[in-house]
Amino acid sequence: MALLKVKFDQKKRVKLAQGLWLMNWVSVLAGIIIFSLGLFLKIELRKRSDVMNNSESHFVPNSLIGVGLLSCVFNSLAGKICYDSLDPAKYAKWKPWLKPYLAICVSFNIVLFLVALCCFLMRGSLESTLAYGLKNGMKYYRDTDTPGRCFMKKTIDMLQIEFKCCGNNGFRDWFEIQWISNRYLDFSSKEVKDRIKSNVDGRYLVDGVPFSCCNPNSPRPCIQYQITNNSAHYSYDHQTEELNLWVRGCRAALLSYYSSLMNSIGVFTLLVWLFEVSITAGLRYLHTALDGVPNPEEPECESEGWLLEKSLPETWKAFLESVKKLGKGNQVEAEGAAAGQAPEAG
Repeated sequence: MALLKVKFDQKKRVKLAQGLWLMNWVSVLAGIIIFSLGLFLKIELRKRSDVMNNSESHFVPNSLIGVGLLSCVFNSLAGKICYDSLDPAKYAKWKPWLKPYLAICVSFNIVLFLVALCCFLMRGSLESTLAYGLKNGMKYYRDTDTPGRCFMKKTIDMLQIEFKCCGNNGFRDWFEIQWISNRYLDFSSKEVKDRIKSNVDGRYLVDGVPFSCCNPNSPRPCIQYQITNNSAHYSYDHQTEELNLWVRGCRAALLSYYSSLMNSIGVFTLLVWLFEVSITAGLRYLHTALDGVPNPEEPECESEGWLLEKSLPETWKAFLESVKKLGKGNQVEAEGAAAGQAPEAG
């Protein structure tokens, strides 16, 4: 028994074809938007590629660009099929290709759904790549004279200013690295010598942060050096007073930005997926309704359309049997090839 059977007369078939034609062109527009969103996300990731560890994060934008292009191609073709289905002579040319085309549409819908899920699952991989990339970027902050790293200071400063953040997890991350270049240290100074000697690795560590960590909304002038030394500043207690620095780490800030962006793209892609599923179902109804017309010369007669020719259990059983037959056929071919090689070896 066919699944979700519906009766169609000529008027209903024409309305269905016209509605599907319009829906397909709306989907073409949605595909362009998905393509644009993927391109935008890729550009945003490229902007901060210097503070990211690897290129795995580009899988999602590349996938969005790919499904956006495929959506434009498939829906343009489906729109042409729906338009030609109103003319029996033109529809006859498409009829042999409709079943394979519908199978491709189902596969595309599955891929589109997986891409939408990846948008929501990207947070985990992004968090690890940001943590490692920001840590390395902060290490190279002082290398303003080193080829290939001279831009890192500007990158980190602009990042902290734009996202109102400081350090990897917080401003104290700057206390653990030497972010001031040796070029700007006076090695004849006793303070500099003492600080370098007190460190096992011979680094010049200070309880200070770059200027880009300063919060301009604070009424007090920025305290970016000797942050933990209360006696160095008048009426100051770093443990109780709200610091005039950005408190949030850049990893959390970037993760929040990209997560909100990815969630929005994921929701939109899911809505497009639901729209594509409805179009595929409509195409299936149109295909079966046109094939069910008893006499093509009398288009006014009624016909039946359905989603599946059999019920779900029967369809699943037939699918498993076809897979088993295919497996047995490959096994027989492999045994025949082995038997043919045996006499030659003898």
